[in-house]
Amino acid sequence: MSTGRRRLPPLNALRAFEAAARHGSFRDAAAELGVTHGAISRHVRLLEDWLGPPGLFRRLNRRVVLTPTGAALLADTGAALDRLAAAAERHRARRGAPAPAVLRVNALATFSLRWLLPRLAGFRDRHPEIEVRLTTSNEPVDALREPYDVVIRGGPDTFYGFTARQFLTERRLPACSPALLDRLPLAEVPDLRHHTLLHASSLPRVWADWLAAAGAPGLDPAASLTFDHFYLTLQAALDGLGVAMGPSALIAADVAAGRLVTPFPDVGLPSRAYHAYRPEPQAGDPAAEAFCAWLEEAGL
Repeated sequence: MSTGRRRLPPLNALRAFEAAARHGSFRDAAAELGVTHGAISRHVRLLEDWLGPPGLFRRLNRRVVLTPTGAALLADTGAALDRLAAAAERHRARRGAPAPAVLRVNALATFSLRWLLPRLAGFRDRHPEIEVRLTTSNEPVDALREPYDVVIRGGPDTFYGFTARQFLTERRLPACSPALLDRLPLAEVPDLRHHTLLHASSLPRVWADWLAAAGAPGLDPAASLTFDHFYLTLQAALDGLGVAMGPSALIAADVAAGRLVTPFPDVGLPSRAYHAYRPEPQAGDPAAEAFCAWLEEAGL
């Protein structure tokens, strides 16, 4: 056995790279590892800096593709991580330690990125015996093709064979970056005619409904931008591109940190609450029960 010091790359960065390479997506890798998209990107960049050129990925619009260098590294890294996992499992078996309970969770993408993932480390610290495997999608609960222990959607809705448990309420209200207000103040609702309104194609009526509730139906903004995913709308607001209709629960951390402001906090549009849906046959599952209880606590 060699006694020389190993020159190892950053191991967390290596794990992030392997997950991103396997999925072809930083977002999906973030969901698997329970971190943010930005954390995966930073880890990959750290590994690329450590290794030196050429890079590991070609970054396309919504996915990443391995370069020849990245593909070669993946072949070695995947095999090494498989050996490490197998060695750990053998050690666990020798000690008689139980394997971690696997909890399969399916949640909305924007909710996962902006609320669940930043808090998930807290659940992992409290319940290290539970391995959360998170998948994101927008399908209705009863249209999912794979079985899940917990499905997070808006509600309340009734689905045959599922129980529902509310854990987080919210309302929608305009949100934008402080820098945008420095350029174009928003003293009252009619001032929105000077701004760009940011829309999500999945919520085509939300701005019209809010403007009607705010007493300015039919207001024509200076411009509009529409995105196919709601989390892109919020990112555009953070980047100062315009004013988004922000769900209060999903922008709370950005508002508290001063990254976003809500110029009309008293005019909120009611929104569907978040619910945890569970298959009735697994109602007594302790891992799912622990997760749902944690959701309720985190949503207070």
